[in-house]
Amino acid sequence: MTNSQAHQDLFALKTCINKSYIEVGGNRPKKWNNTFLLEENGFTGYTIENATKWQDKWYKSTRTNQIFWDNALTFDYKKALLESNIGLNVGYLSCDIDPAANTFQALKKIIRSGINFDCITFEDDRYNENEPYDLYATNFLKSYGYKVAVSDVYTESNNLFETWFVKEHIDFNSCTYTEWIKENI
Repeated sequence: MTNSQAHQDLFALKTCINKSYIEVGGNRPKKWNNTFLLEENGFTGYTIENATKWQDKWYKSTRTNQIFWDNALTFDYKKALLESNIGLNVGYLSCDIDPAANTFQALKKIIRSGINFDCITFEDDRYNENEPYDLYATNFLKSYGYKVAVSDVYTESNNLFETWFVKEHIDFNSCTYTEWIKENI
């Protein structure tokens, strides 16, 4: 059973070679969380969340992987990985903070720090943005060896809001979210 808004956790479970993650923008510890199911399936990693309104829910949850209550734009991702003995080759990056401009800045900071991922879900909020952050992220990630895996990811209300990526060496045929849903859900 998925806990993610659009099955991001199932995408990561099926795609990741490395059973580790970084979650940028964790929100709640379970509902609509992209890494709860991963943790339940043995993934190690950590979450960055700046909204302290969720602290009580996190501390009362069964989550055991670390959460940092910090700013995603200034956080030292590489240092946290090394201190957690995870290494710089990570399975999954969930990148989802608001607004989309900040999500893109966090993505660039993480990738430029030398961390590699099997797969990335990037929330671009196309339904609510004037800037094409989906294209910005695609062009940026292509220059670091990633390809679009799943395009036009939408919410239950059919709002386009995300693009999913994989490292080029991973055998994955690009598809739309509708196609991915038909094959995987």
